[in-house]
Amino acid sequence: MSTDNRVAVITGGAQGIGRRTAELFADRDYRVALIDLREPAETIKAIDPKGGDVFGYSADITDEAAVALFAREVSDRYGRVDVLVNNAGISLISPAEETSFADYRRVIEVNLVAPFLLCQVFGKKMLEAGSGSIVNVASVAGLLGISDRAAYNASKHGLIGLTRTLAAEWGGRGVRVNAVCPGWVKTEMDVADQATGSYSDADITGRVPMGRFATPDDIAHAIAFLADDNESGFINGHTLSVDGGWASDGSWESLRLRKR
Repeated sequence: MSTDNRVAVITGGAQGIGRRTAELFADRDYRVALIDLREPAETIKAIDPKGGDVFGYSADITDEAAVALFAREVSDRYGRVDVLVNNAGISLISPAEETSFADYRRVIEVNLVAPFLLCQVFGKKMLEAGSGSIVNVASVAGLLGISDRAAYNASKHGLIGLTRTLAAEWGGRGVRVNAVCPGWVKTEMDVADQATGSYSDADITGRVPMGRFATPDDIAHAIAFLADDNESGFINGHTLSVDGGWASDGSWESLRLRKR
């Protein structure tokens, strides 16, 4: 089939990174299927006027039956899936000793169990076709420990482990699996997290060697790179940090700022 027939499935497509990724894939002539807890109406509204083929599905991605129904609709509409972007995720800022079991488990369910479910459902279709690309949106919190984020850190470390395992299992059968590890991104999630008073813009920009937050566009282009066989066809099991150097810089703050 021509590239015009490619299909990308994106979770968490209603806002932030997911929305920008959907817009970018549509611009690159993918047909786009979105799933989010709330209707991704604004994303669809942004893509429709440009003539993009997009549909949205509102469901909880931790619900196995709901994911199965979504996958069936994608299959009925398009008959194939070429790219899966596991972007949906939730945060939790809480000292480990104060984190409830219910809250911890919910983060793991959304950020780690649900991506496995989506990988399994759509990965089977890719394996049948002998081709496909999965991009899991992890985090620098999957590479480093960050205080007051035990559940989130554990979920993202686990997602990187899942990425590497599936890459090992499926790479020889035509399905590549990689991860993007964003640093702090200016999205609705950041606004909500900062509203708790746990950190400020200055805390982030002072820590990042490049001196700024990432944008959703920064992350979306990294996802699109890993998804495209022409651009990254021999990259498999990789974790691509898109963090402005956060995970590379071991300097203390005064030294880091002195080098700007």
